[in-house]
Amino acid sequence: TMKTSCTLCILFTTVLLHLSLIPSPSAALLDPTTVSSVDIVLDDSDYICSSCKTTLYPDTCYHSLNHYATAVQQDPGRLARVAIGVSLAKAKRMSAFVSNLSREADYGAQPRAVAALHDCFSVFGDAVDQIRDSLSQMRTLGGSSESLRFQMSNVQTWMSAALSNEDTCTDGFEDVSDDEPLKLNVCNRAGKVKEVTSNALAFINSFANKI
Repeated sequence: TMKTSCTLCILFTTVLLHLSLIPSPSAALLDPTTVSSVDIVLDDSDYICSSCKTTLYPDTCYHSLNHYATAVQQDPGRLARVAIGVSLAKAKRMSAFVSNLSREADYGAQPRAVAALHDCFSVFGDAVDQIRDSLSQMRTLGGSSESLRFQMSNVQTWMSAALSNEDTCTDGFEDVSDDEPLKLNVCNRAGKVKEVTSNALAFINSFANKI
């Protein structure tokens, strides 16, 4: 869990501190640049950890973003941009998965499930476009404070729409029986995409409030 990962980060930092206090004849051979890099990684990882606690899905958040801790560098704007990128990658994979599945599901699945699957493919295609537009906007932020607020408003609108489209996908399966494998497969995967999109939107809103 994220809490365990954070605890390990703190424990590892403490161990490093104690080790640094132990005299060693080879201490002079240590590369100061390498030592600084280790410290930075730990700090950046802690930043991801603490930031993720403000989201609705902190465990998903930490495990999907901690790999990018050094790229984020404790910058809320970079954090939002990286989170959008993660959301886009997962949404694109989901769209491809649904596309492949829809070609096979016309045989044997419940008619309602097949219809919901085709709708899911459509709305996830829209979600991918909206998330892509959001990422493109985040990469070109600039100008006056008024311009920045307008640009961030666009990002908030697009990401909110993407999350709504992802919700629409799973909502379409409400009338499908729970023992339909197609429903379980699609809804479980879509749920994971919704989590990273929701987390990205939380970071976007947080960053927008700082402008």
